Amino acid sequence: MKATINDVAKQAGVSIKTVSRVINNEVSVRQLTREKVQKAVEELNYQPNLAARNLAGAKSFSVAYIYDNPNAYYIIDMQEGILSACKQQGFELLIHPCDAKNKNITEEVVNMVKHARIAGLILTPPLSEMPEFVKSLVALDVKVVRIMSGDVAPDDLSPCVMVNDRDAAQTITQHLIDLGHKDIGFIAGDAKHMSTVERYKGYRRALKESNIDFNKELVIEGEYSFDSGVSGAKQLMSAENNKHRPTAIFSCNDEIAAGALFAARLMNISIPEQLSIVGFENSPFSRQTWPKLTTADQPNNQIAEDAANLLISQVRKQKNQTTISQYVPKLIIRDSTAIVSNR
Repeated sequence: MKATINDVAKQAGVSIKTVSRVINNEVSVRQLTREKVQKAVEELNYQPNLAARNLAGAKSFSVAYIYDNPNAYYIIDMQEGILSACKQQGFELLIHPCDAKNKNITEEVVNMVKHARIAGLILTPPLSEMPEFVKSLVALDVKVVRIMSGDVAPDDLSPCVMVNDRDAAQTITQHLIDLGHKDIGFIAGDAKHMSTVERYKGYRRALKESNIDFNKELVIEGEYSFDSGVSGAKQLMSAENNKHRPTAIFSCNDEIAAGALFAARLMNISIPEQLSIVGFENSPFSRQTWPKLTTADQPNNQIAEDAANLLISQVRKQKNQTTISQYVPKLIIRDSTAIVSNR
């Protein structure tokens, strides 16, 4: 039989109102009492009726994740991290995919927020990087937390969780340089994502600090997709491009890198003996390829959970901060990179 709030109150030896205060994480409860209630909730596996809570008063216990991103692994990690925080803190999660290029995107999301009685929103790129869109949401008096690429928040519109792609990209590029590579190709992700811009900056900075001349012929515009990696690598490694053929390729994410690896196989190019390839994010793609990809570990699940906890604290008015700790993805060296061979 499913436990009720009365069961929790009885087992903890407190009133129903006290149980409600603990569930809602109100600050007016003594720590000892809070621990007793939380222990009873855990032992009885009590699940609050979130729908009833939303209907009972003006306070909403639902947050929404709004996204437009072609990377399925990224979205799954984000959803799992946000959902973990929501479960721990008694909030419901609404998932709302959308098209950032849609001219009616602002109206669509504003209507969703109003009709679904959302207490807060988590935005990821490219939506988090659209200031006019964010302003429209903040104007609704709804809390917003953005996950963004960069080392500092670009404005004070809402709290942010920052991911320092630039420093991570510089570290990855430096790894290739340390292996003796000087002709390093770069296959970009979607131009509308700041992560592409920041990773490109890190790539350029590493070359500059190692006194390696930048060659624009080695930079390929692309998208965050496997097919983009295939076409980009073919362009870089083609016979027509023999004069500027790289010994290593920086791919803006693991999906692109997997595509580049596939293209190299089709062209009978041995990895890493004839060509080193690196990715970014440490997604399952990086571990499913052969050889496994050198990459940067971006803990998307933890980033998402931190963003959700920050959002819920804002909803409950427990914190007032613009950013939390910055994440710098860490280099993971695997089998797709090696010392440059003599041509």
